[in-house]
Amino acid sequence: MGFLQEGPQLAHPWRSDRLLHGLLDRVLPAERRAALDADLAALGDYAQMAWQRASESTRPNPVLTQWDAWGHRVDRIELTTAWLEGPQLTTRHAVLAAGHAPGEYARLEEFARVYLYHVASEFYTCPLAMTDGAATAIKASGNAALIERALPHFLSRDPARFWLSGQWMTENIGGSDVSHSETVARRDGDGQWRLHGRKWFSSAVVGEAALALARPEGAGEGNAALALFYVETMDGQRRKPELIIDRLKDKLGTQELPTAEIHLDGLPAWPVGELAHGVRQVAPMLNVTRTWNAVCAVASMARAISLTRDYATRRQAFGRPLIEQPLHAQTLADMQAEFEGAFALAFEVAHLLGRVESGAATAHEAALLRLLTPLAKLWTGKLAVKICSEALEGFGGAGYIEDTGLPQLLRDAQVYPIWEGTTNVLSLDSLRALAGEGLAALRLAVDDWLAGSDDAAAAAVITGALDAATAHLDRHGADRASLEAGARGLAFTLARCAAAALLARQAVWSARSGERRPGAALRRFVSHGLNRLIAPDAEDTGLLLG
Repeated sequence: MGFLQEGPQLAHPWRSDRLLHGLLDRVLPAERRAALDADLAALGDYAQMAWQRASESTRPNPVLTQWDAWGHRVDRIELTTAWLEGPQLTTRHAVLAAGHAPGEYARLEEFARVYLYHVASEFYTCPLAMTDGAATAIKASGNAALIERALPHFLSRDPARFWLSGQWMTENIGGSDVSHSETVARRDGDGQWRLHGRKWFSSAVVGEAALALARPEGAGEGNAALALFYVETMDGQRRKPELIIDRLKDKLGTQELPTAEIHLDGLPAWPVGELAHGVRQVAPMLNVTRTWNAVCAVASMARAISLTRDYATRRQAFGRPLIEQPLHAQTLADMQAEFEGAFALAFEVAHLLGRVESGAATAHEAALLRLLTPLAKLWTGKLAVKICSEALEGFGGAGYIEDTGLPQLLRDAQVYPIWEGTTNVLSLDSLRALAGEGLAALRLAVDDWLAGSDDAAAAAVITGALDAATAHLDRHGADRASLEAGARGLAFTLARCAAAALLARQAVWSARSGERRPGAALRRFVSHGLNRLIAPDAEDTGLLLG
């Protein structure tokens, strides 16, 4: 036979991940490591197995069967193997439960598990994120009945008791502005609230529960009149007849994830809190779901880079492996440095979330979390698309061939900038955080992260970019239109400044044991530039769009 190219192999995601080991070694007390490391090793084993399984078989997409052979409405969804394995795997290794354990490290330990499990899960992590957010919102509501009813299921370590929760917010009008939501909540003759309406994008429709926005009958217009309701979807083994699945979404990526359009025809519901301000009641879950989004984006980057680097050792071109070709090596190193910055920022948010939720955080850390969460989500989402695209290019033509499994990396990555708030929505959200104590908290944190760094050049670039961002805010603060027009550039600048300072902190810690890699990541990341500020020109914008 002629030439046959060997395909990439996936290194063990836990044993080979120096970043995750370095982070946990630096942050976590030694006594917390044994149980966590065992779960991380098992999730890494599963990830390797799932990659091998996917390379040897075709993965079917979910299938919706609306009617049985005798004409009964069943709305049955057949799931992929990874989704069928999800409840057992995630409860056994406390993927969700760990995040709600006591102590400041709970979220960091949870998201270390999520990071290793995500790609192998085929986006089973999406309903896990929704369930995590629902548990957080219900806790914040103080609704004792729902806390007693739902949380033991959402956070169970027993697969037989475990429930998934969806979030049903988006309707035909779509987008982040839900003020025109048409779903109505009506009380029946027994006083039971029931939901009537159509949800255009319902996550975790295969779950057992959901949180949904609806307008109580007779309430006014706008966001403030919406209420947040808790619903359960199953009647024993059958889906409740008041929940009708119209169809599954045909999406660019995340195709194993069954996202549905649904009708609610009197589905029983219970208010989470007051019968108003439902959007405000959703707010506690945003830090959680946006952190899931950021960590999952980082996980996709890690997978793409791991496969591309391995392939570069196996693929020969012009007489030597790609990894020995100077330009190819430079490209891989550039990707790695960007990824390491994103990893540092996403996991700093995870740790801060745990500190805030456990009551261990200072006031400036709470303000920092409020700013860094949208920054991390928006930047890692865009970067994941860029990294996965570059990774496919590193395979040449094979990166464009479906049965290699590689194009799916890019298709799936495109969801990260869209879910949980688009880049523009989150850029504007970061402006709201900056209007408070966000910028002062960030500057204080950056000074702390840079303490002890002997890389004066990197520190100067970081502080210089922060100074430029501060000047930009001062210059445009009185002109709201100009400030909003430049919000993306400001957000990317602040995200990159924070990531660079976090890389400097890790480099200082690693240098004590003679580890030089993190210092190289810092230098390479900073060399790519941190300042992404733009000077908006409204006249030119009008001319270009006219």
